[in-house]
Amino acid sequence: MSFWQVIGKNLLGFDLIIFLTAALTGVCYYFARLYTTQLYKKLNLLVFVPSHKHDPEKVARAIRNVNEGEVVSLRKKAESFYSIFANLTAIFPLLGILGTVVSLLPMVAELTDMQQNFFAALTSTFWGLVFAIIFKLLDGFLSARLEDNDKNVNLLLERRQLLKEEEGL
Repeated sequence: MSFWQVIGKNLLGFDLIIFLTAALTGVCYYFARLYTTQLYKKLNLLVFVPSHKHDPEKVARAIRNVNEGEVVSLRKKAESFYSIFANLTAIFPLLGILGTVVSLLPMVAELTDMQQNFFAALTSTFWGLVFAIIFKLLDGFLSARLEDNDKNVNLLLERRQLLKEEEGL
């Protein structure tokens, strides 16, 4: 059996679970990135405005006009999808190892198909590791933006609170 025949055959077996998990992880990444980017765009110019270039009253008015519920909701959605994404990413090596074990187990009972089972073990380990590497790299980009957004939301909420306190005086 050629290399590509083994890959094709195993895609219909345990490797399919890895590919379905990869698709779900990709969807979670998409939504986490979408909400993270929306939140970043909403807050970036608002929170980090050079005060010497803009009228402080105009900046204060813009901060007051921010829909606090929308900002908090976007942050919660981004963090929820990111959490699912990060957890799914972490299981790819485990799925690969599980595929290896599942493929090697029949070898104990029947040694005649040893080579075929060995190739099946290698392909599931291979795909699990490939997707873990890809999604771990994407995680690096997304987690940095999430942390930045979290700081921006907290800063915005603090500034809004200060403005409310100043207005109440």
